[in-house]
Amino acid sequence: MADLSLLQEDLQEDADGLGVDDYSSESDVIIIPSALDFISQDEMLTPLGRLDKYAASENVFNRQMVARSLLDTLREVCDDERDCIAVLERISRLADDSEPTVRAELMEQVPHIALFCQENRPSIPYAFSKYLLPIVVRYLADQNNQVRKTSQAALLALLEQELIERFDVETKVCPVLIELTAPDSNDDVKTEAVAIMCRMAPMVGKDITERLILPRFCEMCCDCRMFHVRKVCAANFGDICSVVGQQATEEMLLPRFFQLCSDNVWGVRKACAECFMAVSCATCQEIRRTKLSALFINLISDPSRWVRQAAFQSLGPFISTFANPSSSGQYFKEESKSSEDRPVEDQNRVCNQDVPGEGQIRPEAVPSDPSVSNPSVKVGSLLEDGGAGAFRSSSDEISIPVDSSLLCTLSSEPHQEATSHEDDKSPGNHQSAFQPEFSNSSQDPAPLDQELYNSFHFWRTPLPEIDLDRELQEDSGKSLSPERAEEAPEAPVPGSPNITMATRKELEEMIENLEPHIDDPDVKAQVEVLSAALRASTLDAHEEMIGADQTQEPQEEQGIKESPNSNISQEDSVPSLISESVENTDASPQYVHDSVDVSSSNDFSPDQERRPKVQDIVPQALLDQYLSMTDPSRAQTVDTEIAKHCAYSLPGVALTLGRQNWHCLRETYETLASDMQWKVRRTLAFSIHELAVILGDQLTAADLVPIFNGFLKDLDEVRIGVLKHLHDFLKLLHIDKRREYLYQLQEFLVTDNSRNWRFRAELAEQLILLLELYSPRDVYDYLRPIALNLCADKVSSVRWISYKLVSEMVKKLHVASPPSFGVDLIHELVENFGRCPKWSGRQAFVFVCQTVIEDDCLPMEQFAMHLMPHLLTLANDRVPNVRVLLAKTLRQTLLEKECFLTSAGCHQEAVEQTVMALQMDRDSDVKYFASIHPASTKLSEDALSTASSTY
Repeated sequence: MADLSLLQEDLQEDADGLGVDDYSSESDVIIIPSALDFISQDEMLTPLGRLDKYAASENVFNRQMVARSLLDTLREVCDDERDCIAVLERISRLADDSEPTVRAELMEQVPHIALFCQENRPSIPYAFSKYLLPIVVRYLADQNNQVRKTSQAALLALLEQELIERFDVETKVCPVLIELTAPDSNDDVKTEAVAIMCRMAPMVGKDITERLILPRFCEMCCDCRMFHVRKVCAANFGDICSVVGQQATEEMLLPRFFQLCSDNVWGVRKACAECFMAVSCATCQEIRRTKLSALFINLISDPSRWVRQAAFQSLGPFISTFANPSSSGQYFKEESKSSEDRPVEDQNRVCNQDVPGEGQIRPEAVPSDPSVSNPSVKVGSLLEDGGAGAFRSSSDEISIPVDSSLLCTLSSEPHQEATSHEDDKSPGNHQSAFQPEFSNSSQDPAPLDQELYNSFHFWRTPLPEIDLDRELQEDSGKSLSPERAEEAPEAPVPGSPNITMATRKELEEMIENLEPHIDDPDVKAQVEVLSAALRASTLDAHEEMIGADQTQEPQEEQGIKESPNSNISQEDSVPSLISESVENTDASPQYVHDSVDVSSSNDFSPDQERRPKVQDIVPQALLDQYLSMTDPSRAQTVDTEIAKHCAYSLPGVALTLGRQNWHCLRETYETLASDMQWKVRRTLAFSIHELAVILGDQLTAADLVPIFNGFLKDLDEVRIGVLKHLHDFLKLLHIDKRREYLYQLQEFLVTDNSRNWRFRAELAEQLILLLELYSPRDVYDYLRPIALNLCADKVSSVRWISYKLVSEMVKKLHVASPPSFGVDLIHELVENFGRCPKWSGRQAFVFVCQTVIEDDCLPMEQFAMHLMPHLLTLANDRVPNVRVLLAKTLRQTLLEKECFLTSAGCHQEAVEQTVMALQMDRDSDVKYFASIHPASTKLSEDALSTASSTY
């Protein structure tokens, strides 16, 4: 009897688990309905009936199932508006469930239900705003943590998908969040509400953020009771700044940011260091230089190691916010005419002209007619600072003086149009100054048809800097030496003396504050850095005074007075740290890199090597701290991976300083390139091609090529970084230097681990790109053996890419002169693969032929003459896999080419006879692919279909 009672209890528990609310019993026998009985009962109920039945169940799992099936129920009743409203009303009742798991499950379904309501808005208008949004907002203050987290995720998802009306955001969402962040609110709820406010700010836009979120956010930054709230505010400070813009950032947010950076909790200061770059992007250059720089120095010398670690990680990105196009070596410009449109003689004469300053002027540097250029981009064609007028050395040679403060814009076209309109009104407008100078250029040849509508934007080197006063005083036949060009004083930027005075005052105050703690080694090092920066600023001020005394005429008379309306917004003046690669195509966006180094040769004199690492782009104290990141002591006192962070941000710092200040970074780069940690060298290897674009060809050949050669012999983890951008780097080199690497390409076939097949696959990808950089003879002599080797690789993925490589090689060599290279390559393919004793080689031959046909690498007559006879002989191959692929190639690829059907002549009959023979093949797969016409003819899918048989 005891066993029977236990059995009854187990059965009762099973019945409860199935959601059975009642059961009948007769003489101790329990009768449990079967599952089929439940199905039949549910099928008899309407969707609303089933919903009501399980929603009223005492079983928690049944109510969870109801929440999970709400979307399906809505889809069933979507045709009836009243039933939809009834389901939404039941959702409101289900939202009052006492079980947290049910409420959390309901909240997970709300975004999906809201999307359904949006799609069916005509039948159920305002359903989301009336029934669902109040539930989401109410759950933000739920007592259960899981429910709150789910509602927060649902709210962000709804905002991201723009399912909440702007009016509802202002009247229903923001007031609740402001109430939850009140001083008397629950601590956890307040912290979560602040985080939600910060994350939703980019989604709701500037207007709502400034009116509703920003005041409360500023209050939360000063929350004295909970550091968690201040930490959340600090972590999201950059996002808020980017939303509200420069004015609100400088007036309302910067004072709060200064307080957070000096918070007594190190976690808050660490969060400030992490978002420093975003905050800097939202401020003007003056505040960035005078206030934020000193604030960042304090974070770098923070007593907490974690704060110093975060600050050093953000140091490179923060330095990049000081980038100025005139110093970085590149600026954004729209080209109205390509260099190919000019006569070749004019191109050579202009390109070979030696111009004192940063480098040479490309013929396309100046548009032939400013009036026909796109008005949406003015900064690239107008000289805003220091344009004293244009002077001509001949009818086709145009030399333009440019001041160092030439600005660029990366903003949207409407902003550029407004800026250009302001420039036209300014008294220092340079378009009017240059208009007469360009009037004669209308006689140039007309641009090509494809260039008439070409509005591509691309980076190019800026125009050279020329001191007009000194240039006019000297003989016209003489030019400044590179050293003289460096010493030539630049026109000071308006406002720079005030900035210098403020910088010196800040540095003096910081040194005085740190002197009582001089016993601390870190403080002592900081004092030395600040003292050096103070001396540098004093030296700069002295040089400016000397330059001012030497000036014979005021800038206004020379036409180089800065126009106040020509400056662009600082929000849009920070260029990307990683720039696009150089393209050799004529009508595509491209980098134009010139030999614009400060030296005239690749060999640097000892005086240049000993030049002090002083510049005026970035506050010297920041640069000194960045250069100290390679100090071994930093790895012990700050972060073991600090050198990796230094290497990661080095291209951005180099872009900011410009190639004329590369001497400040050269030693640091060489130290990083020889670092013991392979992760540091790997980081440099992945970005060396970007640095080459920044530095130009002369500095690249002198400083980067030796390091590049060292990376080629490094570990595979480092070599892969070089290999992935091999084409991007080699195309920046001179043709003679580029050919030297032909002998080293074979070394990429050897890896530390033979199973590292992805290395060889990447090599095949790069060789496809390298075909355009080398002559047909070089391709045949050096790239052909590597390509044929990769076609016989053990891994099928490598072989598939190699087939594409070989087909592109056939295409290039066929059109080359002499055409014997292409014929010899085809004969080698036939001998090595078409007649290979291994079936995998013969299958590879069919793959290559299929790729040649698909990509039209050969004229059909040449294909029929050189490849088709050997291809058709494989119809009698003894291996079915070869015949299967041949059937696919003939039936799906070759016979689908109209050019083959119209020009092949007698070869068409041979192909059709071969296909008929394959249709009678003894293998069923061969007959299938020779007879049926599958939908896809892609090589990759053909390869995948035979992947199991290609190893």
